[in-house]
Amino acid sequence: MVSESTPLIARRYQLLRELGRGGMGVVWEGRDTLLNRQIAIKEVLLPDGLSRADQERQLLRTAREARTAARLNHPSVVAVYDVVEEDGRPWIIMELVRHPSVEQVVATTGALPIRQAADVGRQVLSALRAAHEAGILHRDVKPSNILLADDGRAVLTDFGIATAEGDSSLTSTGMVTGSPSFLAPERVRAAEAGPPSDLWSLGATLYATLVGRSPFERGEPMATLNALLNEEPDYRRIPPAMHPVLKGLLRKEPHERMGAEEADRLLAEVVNLRPAGADMDVPDEAVPRRSSRTLLAAAAAAVLVLAGGTVAYLNLVPPAEGTSDIAQRAATSPLPSATATATASTPTPSATPSATPTPSPTRTAPVTRAWTSPEGWSIARPVGWRGARKEALTEWTRRDGAAHLAVETVYVQRDAGQLIQDAEEILRQSAPDVRAAGRRAVLHHGVRAVESQFVYTAGPTSDMPWAREGVRYRELRRAVTAGDTTYILSWTTAEAQWARNAGLMRQVIGSFTVGA
Repeated sequence: MVSESTPLIARRYQLLRELGRGGMGVVWEGRDTLLNRQIAIKEVLLPDGLSRADQERQLLRTAREARTAARLNHPSVVAVYDVVEEDGRPWIIMELVRHPSVEQVVATTGALPIRQAADVGRQVLSALRAAHEAGILHRDVKPSNILLADDGRAVLTDFGIATAEGDSSLTSTGMVTGSPSFLAPERVRAAEAGPPSDLWSLGATLYATLVGRSPFERGEPMATLNALLNEEPDYRRIPPAMHPVLKGLLRKEPHERMGAEEADRLLAEVVNLRPAGADMDVPDEAVPRRSSRTLLAAAAAAVLVLAGGTVAYLNLVPPAEGTSDIAQRAATSPLPSATATATASTPTPSATPSATPTPSPTRTAPVTRAWTSPEGWSIARPVGWRGARKEALTEWTRRDGAAHLAVETVYVQRDAGQLIQDAEEILRQSAPDVRAAGRRAVLHHGVRAVESQFVYTAGPTSDMPWAREGVRYRELRRAVTAGDTTYILSWTTAEAQWARNAGLMRQVIGSFTVGA
């Protein structure tokens, strides 16, 4: 039962708690008291100083937006249930989706494996095809508007600037809407934009899932817009299997851009790639696998991303200026008892005496364990070291921080010796006393490779978080080229420990292989 103090929208929708806010509004967790179901409620914040006529136009636009989105019935589209007016502003009633966005997943755990990225792309593409067939353009496809469930389901959210194809009323002011890094060139040029503009944004989004940012992001809006109009993406850090679909989707002229059917075919080919012997898990002690369940359970840092693309932390935040009176009352009202969840306590089992263990033969614990990357390469990494994967780098660090192993993938055809030299120059930026301790050509499983050693002292500006300032390190780097990809293996220890770890180093570096 709803108490008199509990605020309702349209005498039906109950505001429970604010979950997050963005430039266009506030997202609330709510309850439909008529159907008794949990919902998301988007409170649209109208800009200050709008005339009554402008406010009415905004209300009409929001109602049109909701009707547009409500026409879609697709598993990869957040459902819109209703749009109402309360306190002089529009409220959109939507499906409550408790999953992190792709942007949040990539920021938390690093770039998606290419097969997962391609699968997400296919699902979003399916949603866009359904929208386009209904005459609807999304106009703001980007990583923060794609939610990723723990069962692999991808959901496209926030048709907040969606429009029916051919409806020019939303852009009559000449203002370009959408996120600059993911806008199609024709939209920047204010030219006619159709379904190909959404496909461009999907291409930029897929690029971001593999690298962590849009291919045109330059840190400043005008520089970003200039880049997407005049520059081509840098594909060196993109796995080659994804090059055809990205290059097809990111053609600057819409009439030359790849169509949805061809894009889906190419993405399906990537999804079906399965390197021989590949283990799709991350290293044992690495950051959590890209699972929404893992992310949502991660202590107080767990996040909810709800319909509307708004990221919201579990802790409540105070109401800000511009929030409606009814919203402020909701933020300060106690939650109704109907939403309380009873938690049954589990009795603690009593301790029982353990049987005397049977002596077993002494067994030497292994010092390495084989690990295979999603891209197909394998290495025997040291047991007990903490692992992490981010973009094109996989690394392990000994728990005391005195030793480090990394495999960096370079998706560009460049001389291996030059890559080693470049690495030395980059190292000099944070450790000016770098001293080269020898460079030579070696055979790595029958393949010619280049190997070099450096000695340096970690400085205060080192980009290696595991390195300790003032410690003298020795590092071996080996560049192994297979096809159009070069793998740079690096082994680093404190110089005082180099000799005693040399045997383990040879075992680990020598174990590196590339699958067929």
